Amino acid sequence: MNTAEILKKVRQIEIRTGQLVSETFAGQYQSVFKGRGMEFAEVREYVPGDDIRSIDWNVTARFSKPYIKRYIEERELTLMILCDMSASQFFGSGPKAKNEAAAELSAMFAFSALKNNDKTGLLVFTDATELYIPPRKGKNHILRIIREVLAYTPRRKATSLAGTLDAANRLMKRKGIIILISDFIAAGYEKALNRTALRHDLIPVLVSDRLEKALPVLPALINAGALEDEDSSFLADLSSPEFSAKYAQARRRESAAMEKAFKAAGLEWISVDTAGSIYDPVVKFFKARRKKIRL
Repeated sequence: MNTAEILKKVRQIEIRTGQLVSETFAGQYQSVFKGRGMEFAEVREYVPGDDIRSIDWNVTARFSKPYIKRYIEERELTLMILCDMSASQFFGSGPKAKNEAAAELSAMFAFSALKNNDKTGLLVFTDATELYIPPRKGKNHILRIIREVLAYTPRRKATSLAGTLDAANRLMKRKGIIILISDFIAAGYEKALNRTALRHDLIPVLVSDRLEKALPVLPALINAGALEDEDSSFLADLSSPEFSAKYAQARRRESAAMEKAFKAAGLEWISVDTAGSIYDPVVKFFKARRKKIRL
């Protein structure tokens, strides 16, 4: 896309996402993310029914009657979007590639954070950190994040989820929210998931394309096709049912390993299919999470 097309696309995403956030998602976001801690507000006299664990014994001794400490929640949080820009993210068998879906997802989370007065940052990665935008507030800042995800040209092809999560942990000194947007075509990230989940509210967002899960069997006239993997190309006989079956089986194994890693880290995740709605799975996820918190 040229500059004019990029700006037009950013504007379309802004309008569509901004409306959805205002109508639906902002309330869900606010209800499922807690502030970063409790801040001291005041000391007041004890009244029956107060939690005795809140009694300030120093003040109580000074005035010879019980006083308690009152705290309020620090609402402001930092939301960090980790966005995969490896080669596989630019694949799309339909009208939308995975990186375009990632831009819309980033917009949804970023506008929700803005509406709740939270800061948003962006880390674009491959097998290295390629771009880091420090967390800030403001509409122009959010539009820059959308533009970068939509138009970024990566320097490398492969993926390192473990290295990216460790980088995010180094950058985020206080507990925050991490949205990890990727197709999770990678390996060796299980320990990093666990480390990050212990420190932050980590939400993996799986973006997938249906054609990646199962290759079609094409007419025998087409003997082979070149398929682009993350960091290599290989030839595949797309007229062979056997090859298609083995490919689908390999993808199922990868998916099972990914889900096992998420569950082991105690994580719930969002699955987005580029052929379907980008927004519905996110709204559904947060409605379910909100319900669990209430229970």
